[in-house]
Amino acid sequence: MKLRNFLKVAVLAAPFVLTGCKSKKQVAEVQKPVTVESMKQQQFLQQVNDNAQFAKFVTTKVKFSVEVGVQKLTLTGNLKMKRNDVIRLQLMAFGFVEAGRLEFTPDYVLIMDRINKQYLKASYAQLDFLRNSGLNFYSLQALFWNELFIPGQAKVTDEALKKYDADLTGEDVVISLDQDKMQYRWLATKDQAKIRMANILYSDRFNGNTQLNWDYENFALLNRKPFPLEHNITFTTPKKEVKLGMVLNYIGNEDNWETRTEVSVKYREVTVDEILRRFMAL
Repeated sequence: MKLRNFLKVAVLAAPFVLTGCKSKKQVAEVQKPVTVESMKQQQFLQQVNDNAQFAKFVTTKVKFSVEVGVQKLTLTGNLKMKRNDVIRLQLMAFGFVEAGRLEFTPDYVLIMDRINKQYLKASYAQLDFLRNSGLNFYSLQALFWNELFIPGQAKVTDEALKKYDADLTGEDVVISLDQDKMQYRWLATKDQAKIRMANILYSDRFNGNTQLNWDYENFALLNRKPFPLEHNITFTTPKKEVKLGMVLNYIGNEDNWETRTEVSVKYREVTVDEILRRFMAL
């Protein structure tokens, strides 16, 4: 794929992957009866939540792949994350030129097109597709860090675990959380309570369903807890399917990097509609 088409696939896939899910209603609080089965479910959910990482930094080189229809692209890059502060993915062309940058913080989303000197910076409240889906910074962080999340909340407390259901009858445990038309599912191993998959489904009987599936493979130990080195992400709408892949080379903990990107005055700010129009023109 030519360099000029890079952002049309790699960077613009980012907002597309996060679109399509719309729900503003919260889960009604329902007091569940305490049974032996429910106690077993809560014990397992606690194990899953205990697998959450307490590392402050995760940094690594990454191999990044994008597939949209017949268009395919493989790039290298850097993934840098600071717990509860920032997720940054730098995408390189030819192995040494930074072509694009995605930066998520609790306050805003930044998408930079280094080649064409364009950028988008907006708060989550300004982006309907993030605000309505409940996928705020902390939800995205949980997906990158292989953890459970409660849409719209910063962390999963022990009390919040009561909102989930866990089906312990299968070979793996299915964890579920429903909100109106939104369905959140996680698949975890019984032996280690390790999340192998996260799935987010928006059901719309008129326009068709939208689904985000995030698979985790090839786990390594980080602070004696499993952390996935391979992430395979598929986003499906009634009209398109986007496949993203990330393979982490290692798990580092570098902390000597700036956690915020300053945008040069030479860059032109574009709107969400401009980026989405370019993407949909693929």
